Amino acid sequence: MNPSHKVQVQDRVKRRILVVDDHPIVRQGLAMMVNREADLVVSGEAEDATGAMLVLASSRPDVLIVDISLNGPDGLDLLKNIRATHPTLPVLILSMHDESIYAERALRAGANGYIMKQEATEKVLVAVRRILNGEIYVSDRIANKMLKHYIAGSGATKNSFIADLSDRELEVFRLIGEGHGTRQIAEELHLSIKTVESYQAHIKEKLSLRSARELMQHAIQWNMNEKTG
Repeated sequence: MNPSHKVQVQDRVKRRILVVDDHPIVRQGLAMMVNREADLVVSGEAEDATGAMLVLASSRPDVLIVDISLNGPDGLDLLKNIRATHPTLPVLILSMHDESIYAERALRAGANGYIMKQEATEKVLVAVRRILNGEIYVSDRIANKMLKHYIAGSGATKNSFIADLSDRELEVFRLIGEGHGTRQIAEELHLSIKTVESYQAHIKEKLSLRSARELMQHAIQWNMNEKTG
């Protein structure tokens, strides 16, 4: 076999990955790790949801690795948009956020797997190969927890005051905790200010908070707890 033809054949059998993360260092790290593998290659990168949809069309990936915390619409928003146009495309959600809060939300939104950034890097490759094989990937801890709740017939877990918030409300709550004002949140999520205010009102009601100040304090504290583990 001609050596160049052999290389072309090898390239064709590599599974293509699109990495979506707003941190360049994370994207570069994942690309370096993936591209060392004989059967995988990063075919595209994006830093936000808008860019991801554009790159998705041109890079024709076999699987996406998507961070939840993106600038603008978050990873769950992006996932829902992907599902509208690519219902069967495997998507692995990568996040620094507590899996007990986000894993079930991600799976309900159509993700094929959820892995925390704190996990060992080789587990990302395990997760990618597993979902490419048609399986679901979550940690053993979450798998056991979901199985227990399924057997008990209790549906989604209620292990946190956050559990009552919708996906969009949680997204707004997270952005408030990152110090974003109402107008900034509206611009980032492409919503009207009135709509964001409505979400804020719903969050206050669900969390029994009396004022915007209390909402901000709770959101900042929650965000700090998330980042410190």
